[in-house]
Amino acid sequence: MSSIVLSVVVPMYNEEAVIPALVERLRPALDGLGVSYEVVAVDDGSADRTAQLLFENGRTWPELRLIKLRHNSGHQAALTAGLHRSLGEWVVSIDADLQDPPETIAEMLHTAQEHGLDVVYGVRSDRSTDTFFKRHTAGAYYKLMRRMVGADVPSQAGDFRLLSREVVDVLKVLPERTPVYRLLVPSLGFSSGKVAYAREKRAAGETKYPLRKMVALAWDSAANFSAAPLRIATWLGAIAFAACIALMIFGIVVYSNGTVIPGWTSLFLAVLLLSAVQLICLGLLGEYVARIYKTVQNRPTFHIGFDSAAAEPPAIPQQRTAAGAR
Repeated sequence: MSSIVLSVVVPMYNEEAVIPALVERLRPALDGLGVSYEVVAVDDGSADRTAQLLFENGRTWPELRLIKLRHNSGHQAALTAGLHRSLGEWVVSIDADLQDPPETIAEMLHTAQEHGLDVVYGVRSDRSTDTFFKRHTAGAYYKLMRRMVGADVPSQAGDFRLLSREVVDVLKVLPERTPVYRLLVPSLGFSSGKVAYAREKRAAGETKYPLRKMVALAWDSAANFSAAPLRIATWLGAIAFAACIALMIFGIVVYSNGTVIPGWTSLFLAVLLLSAVQLICLGLLGEYVARIYKTVQNRPTFHIGFDSAAAEPPAIPQQRTAAGAR
């Protein structure tokens, strides 16, 4: 087992303006924990002096590690690189902008150890520092994901979370090409709790999640965890077929009354019928593609937490549910 108790993974992209403030707050917060730790800073192909400043701070802060990606790969990819190379028994992921307070890490670690939890989510209880648009689009995103993925997805929980080494090891073997951890972690079913905090203003610089990236995240979330986009054609086909039946009846009635020109009815019915059949066939194709997609993902259908046939069963904490966490 690693001698490092806590790893803190910090994905960064063009964050040179915020690094001094980040170091000023993160280092005292971690030094005060009284445990061995490392900070895994992942430079996601920044075009500014982010990597240089991290390297310079690493000279006076030996716990700071720098991982530099060759090109900008995206926030979730940078987070994956940090998780896969972390060494701690516990791993915290946090953004560099200080909107998620580093001081909360101590409470997250204490909650996990006291209640025997594998996951502790940082939940934003106050988002008044965010814009009106940001608050409401985020709320809509979590509502949509909870409907599509399930109620296990914690509301207002982003990528500020603490994971046990067991959870990280499971994440490392999953064949996800575009992971969305805020949905992937809850889907694993590990015992979890929550720690509430007030979201702060960005310490410096500009947001790295504009509307374009927010839309991309929502699409990745829907595509990774639901076949609903593939089934749109099926739904449209069913609706169109029902509409075609009604229009066919209308066409026959109009033809019976003799109020149409010759040939109109047959052409009208043929177009309706072919359109409905095409949409239904496209929907059926989408259903099979959805099954192929799930097979290619190769996610495990279950995770064994305890087996009574084991020679030495693991110690079971007194409480392993979110109910005991604050």
